[in-house]
Amino acid sequence: MKKTIKSIFISSGVVLAVTLYLFLAANTAVAADPVLKVGATAGPFAQILEAVKPVLAEDGVELEIIEFSDYVTPNLALEDGSLDANTFQHIPYFERFTSDRDLDLVSVAKTIIIPIAIYSDKYESLSELPAGSTIAIPNDPTNGGRALLLFEKAGLIELDESAGISATIMDITSNPKNLEFHEVEAAQTARVIPDVAAAAVNSNYALELGMNPREDSIYIEDEDSPYVCIVAVRPEDKNDPLIEKFIAAYQSETVRNFINEKFNGSVIPAF
Repeated sequence: MKKTIKSIFISSGVVLAVTLYLFLAANTAVAADPVLKVGATAGPFAQILEAVKPVLAEDGVELEIIEFSDYVTPNLALEDGSLDANTFQHIPYFERFTSDRDLDLVSVAKTIIIPIAIYSDKYESLSELPAGSTIAIPNDPTNGGRALLLFEKAGLIELDESAGISATIMDITSNPKNLEFHEVEAAQTARVIPDVAAAAVNSNYALELGMNPREDSIYIEDEDSPYVCIVAVRPEDKNDPLIEKFIAAYQSETVRNFINEKFNGSVIPAF
């Protein structure tokens, strides 16, 4: 009988220990910081998120940064729930892409302006471009139109007034130098500079190759550009407390100072 009682006590102790372990494990899981998955393309967008990460951690949220190498996948990943938010695109691109793909996404905050600029390793100014020069511009509709508008502002071409930000090569109404515009993937515009007379390059790709838009370009977009980048989310998450904390962290003074110091005017806070 004594052995049986002893066995009962031992069994009870094991059960108690297991129960205590499960309780502690469960409470540890509950205590862990919630994770927010945010997508961004490599370069300034992802670098800025690295600066946001510790600020957001102070508010009890872990930021998981998902990097992409193209402009298409981040919105598709957000739509299918793989991401909670993304920060890689400006408003005209966002509006065009979501409309064309019939995606239900919304913009909830402004982040930065990354000006597009024209580069050349052969000429020091646009006025030096010879007649018939080959010019590289991004091949996506929004950034392609943005590049053409920049060449128009520089006085090299004229575009149909009705085209607006959606201008394409077909909308060129005047081209005195007979410039030949060659469309390439946005990520490749910086890499083809040696092969063309000039190229319009989004600054995130220029910075990846060590080029500073302020110092190395021969013509740059104005700081009052309408191409403001944004935070995009699914409609049901626009008032989510985690998203609100993320926006507050992104638009903090700490992150503003990081942007100004890190990019020296080639990336501009829009908040």
